[in-house]
Amino acid sequence: QVQLVESGGRWVQPGGSLRLSCVFSGGTFSSYSVAWFCQVPGQEREFVSAMKRYGGSTAYADSVKGRFTISRDNAKNTVYLQMNSLKPDDTAVYSCAAAMGVITSSLRSGRAYDYWGQGTPVTVSS
Repeated sequence: QVQLVESGGRWVQPGGSLRLSCVFSGGTFSSYSVAWFCQVPGQEREFVSAMKRYGGSTAYADSVKGRFTISRDNAKNTVYLQMNSLKPDDTAVYSCAAAMGVITSSLRSGRAYDYWGQGTPVTVSS
């Protein structure tokens, strides 16, 4: 059974940086496309970033382009989200997701992913 466990979320001041981690277990990590989504309580979940399996193409939400970077280390079964120049609007719970065989046009859709972590909270405020 695939499991995902996120870490790295915390409080940070505007303009600061964080690196979120998501450890994958229960399958062959390199065979899975991975993504990060965020959600503010009472609002819909939003796409942040994704990376196709086998180190393929990446996608970013317009709101994070140029500030966030997704990466993966298949040897460590881990996907990362480097978050720079953080803004108060980035405050949310960030969750990672995984699925096999996600086509490029579906990378931004939560429905494309079969497995989800519990999330790690990020708070950006002064």
